[in-house]
Amino acid sequence: MKKEVILVKGMTCNHCKSSVEGALKNLEGVSNADVNLADNNVTVDYEEGAVTVAKMKEEIEEQGYDVI
Repeated sequence: MKKEVILVKGMTCNHCKSSVEGALKNLEGVSNADVNLADNNVTVDYEEGAVTVAKMKEEIEEQGYDVI
């Protein structure tokens, strides 16, 4: 299991948190996603080889947020 911290711009509330976490958790290979609004990031636990960091970033951007 690997861990990746992705910086995300534009998340300001619990709805933002839920949107990003939900989108990431729906990806095959992602076991957990935890948004930290104060630090503007999301920590993702995932299985290497099952999902790429690029795919995770794409999912975040599809929710309307900018990956830094």
